Amino acid sequence: MATTPTEPAWNAARLIPTSGINGAEEQERRATSALLAVLTSVREFGRAITQPVGAPAGQIETFIEVPFTVEDRKVFPDGLIRVRRGQRSWTALVEVKTGTNALYAQQLEDYLDVARAHSFDALITISNEIPATIGTHPTPVDKRKLKKVALHHFSWSEILTAAVVQKEHRGVADPDQAWILGELIRYLEHPKSGALSFEDMGQSWVTVREAVAAGTLRVNDAGLQEVVSRFDALIRFVGLKLGRQLGSEVLPVVPRNEASDPKVRSSRMATELAKDGHVTAGMRIPGAISDLTVVADLRAGQVTASFTIDAPKEGKPTTRINWLLRQLKSASDSLRIEAIPVRSSSGTAELLGTVRDNPALLVPESGREIKSFVVTKSVPLGGKRGTGRGSFIDSVVSAVESAYSEIGQSIKAWSATPPKLRAAEVVETEPGIDKSLASAALSSQDNDD
Repeated sequence: MATTPTEPAWNAARLIPTSGINGAEEQERRATSALLAVLTSVREFGRAITQPVGAPAGQIETFIEVPFTVEDRKVFPDGLIRVRRGQRSWTALVEVKTGTNALYAQQLEDYLDVARAHSFDALITISNEIPATIGTHPTPVDKRKLKKVALHHFSWSEILTAAVVQKEHRGVADPDQAWILGELIRYLEHPKSGALSFEDMGQSWVTVREAVAAGTLRVNDAGLQEVVSRFDALIRFVGLKLGRQLGSEVLPVVPRNEASDPKVRSSRMATELAKDGHVTAGMRIPGAISDLTVVADLRAGQVTASFTIDAPKEGKPTTRINWLLRQLKSASDSLRIEAIPVRSSSGTAELLGTVRDNPALLVPESGREIKSFVVTKSVPLGGKRGTGRGSFIDSVVSAVESAYSEIGQSIKAWSATPPKLRAAEVVETEPGIDKSLASAALSSQDNDD
């Protein structure tokens, strides 16, 4: 008698299967077709992707491998998106890369020429490349070709984040559409899809790391700009990863002058790394007590992630310290707490476990009021350029996620206790005296006063 295989060994039928993917060409074709099909099938997700790049709300149509001619040459953009609303039509070409394949300028410029010739609105590129700065493109192209056609870029991490946030947090009205979006998420999370996470700090990482340790790194050293650029891209990736879990958009914090000129930022970060041996970045998490400051200290061999918390505006120093300790009751003893006095940029610091036993250790010696607290999570800095145990990338991810888990999601801002109404005075009267007359007499006396 034939035996039936146990159910856990069976492969479930999938709307978007990963089986049969052989090579980069098939990988890109399947990823493009799956994504564009889901854009048309799941209304909320389609809007989440097309609205940020300028498309109107309307009916979405998608096509793959649409042929065009450029200077007697046939070119085949991976896809085309058209959104119709009334008499208005918005159209974008789509170019997709998966795995480690990079976009290249000549191909993009050909598609920009096609878009301009057909009065299309945009060219959208999708790859695993994450630009160091939001709003920039990973592949420089001739800016003259962008006068009438917009160029937009999504990393696969952004696409996956948008899908997860829409399904798990914002919601999809139709249950069948929600299931379809879930199938896309499952597909993009599979290693065979080619939608990779951030997996490499670049070829110059080890050389720069060793130069920092030896104290020989110079601002003009080859590869330094690549490393600081990859660090910024890593911070963006970590923000997207955290945002998928929170259902919120976690964004890097960049000073205005650096956001408007990425060269200023990369120059500042390169100088910081060469001089002080560390790089710093900020992340803004909606609803958190403050921005999260991330410092990768290659010289000290640690990654720190810190929140700054305004201290209560009333009470003794120990009262303010105990207010913080109550909110960190579930946090690990290894957190570092620094109490910053007024008119100072630094203060007394101790580990949380020590402060729990003796809160007075954080009281400023000067007797000044505590202005704020800096609570920091530290993890050992990994040296490997890739991912996995002992890697730099995983150490940064761990520091950020642990800091938010232990600090960011627990701390609430202090608020003053509302003033209470003064209790009404009780007038004692002798027996036989009408209380209403006594109250009237008291009121008359108050008026005379």
